[in-house]
Amino acid sequence: MPPRRLLPFIMLNLTAGGILPGAEGPLTPFLDAPELTIQSLFEGERFPNIVVTKAGTVLASWGSDQMRVRRSEDGGQTWGQSIVVAPVAFHGGGTTVDETTGDILLFSEDHHPPAPITMYRSRDDGLTWSAEKPTFLPDSQGHLPSMHMNEHGITLQHGVHAGRLLRASRYYGLGNRPESIWHTHYTNAVYSDDGGETWQTSEPFPENGTGEAAVAELSDGRIYYNSRVHWQERPRNTRRREAWSHDGGQTWTDYRIVEALPDGHQHRSYGCMGGLVRLPVAGQDILIFSNLDTTEAKRERATVWASFDGGQTWPLKRLVFDGPSAYSSLAAGRPGTASAGWIFLNFESEGQAKVARFNLSWLLAGEPTGDGEVPSLE
Repeated sequence: MPPRRLLPFIMLNLTAGGILPGAEGPLTPFLDAPELTIQSLFEGERFPNIVVTKAGTVLASWGSDQMRVRRSEDGGQTWGQSIVVAPVAFHGGGTTVDETTGDILLFSEDHHPPAPITMYRSRDDGLTWSAEKPTFLPDSQGHLPSMHMNEHGITLQHGVHAGRLLRASRYYGLGNRPESIWHTHYTNAVYSDDGGETWQTSEPFPENGTGEAAVAELSDGRIYYNSRVHWQERPRNTRRREAWSHDGGQTWTDYRIVEALPDGHQHRSYGCMGGLVRLPVAGQDILIFSNLDTTEAKRERATVWASFDGGQTWPLKRLVFDGPSAYSSLAAGRPGTASAGWIFLNFESEGQAKVARFNLSWLLAGEPTGDGEVPSLE
């Protein structure tokens, strides 16, 4: 049973189908005239995340030395000044919008993990932030999670776990160096049923040697999990991994290698953090994934892929930026706000954080991958 704090929310806000109202809308706004724009938001440092708040504000976060955010209240056309969340912080990724309260949660670690974790909460749509020290509970193997450096978190929308906060995390094993101990790493997730005060740690992802992952909830309540590889000895170590959860992010099954999705450039012993988002379209499971699409021995060519069946196939891709590129994060516009119909990509490039804004119409003009078919979206 959900904690007492969530019961009134669930009882009052779930529809008959078990879906939080207002969180999903029609596909139509994403099919306006094709458009792509790219802006530079931050100089120096690393580590992007991006989310859209309940008010429709696009919130881009950044920073490997200090954690900063910038806000856009007009759907990514213009951006406010940089706001320092923490003057000394190692960004942990996993920025999470609590759909129950509207709070926004940011995570940092004192230094390169494993390290002590601080969570920063904003109750005013990202304008101001306060530090908290939540409780993290270990997984079934007795291991505490690390935050760095995963895709944004989500609030579950469907079924018995609606209202649960969920974000990808990882276990750093015996340490980050040397490469001979990377087999002790694995990805997992943390979830909270009390608004972020306490976080449970999921069972490990079904493959060791993984790190930096992303989650998305499908329309039937299953959780899709997509992970980077972080161990040179794994088979097909430059392709992405995936699994699903049928219990709100507690366990992971149906593991497979995703041959259609590259994991960074293809001449390295490990992959690259990628972005993932499900478009908030009622009854459809359109996923967008971001990473690098190059055969050269360097990180470049930020690209997005589309799945129209919840990650079963990835039939379409399109190049976003033909130049140096690395870590990336994705968010989708919220129905009924200035952000509606847009997809936002925050990615590392040329010592900057760049944010691309595009729509599904633009992506549909991309090239086929040979992995499945693009359905009719009329």
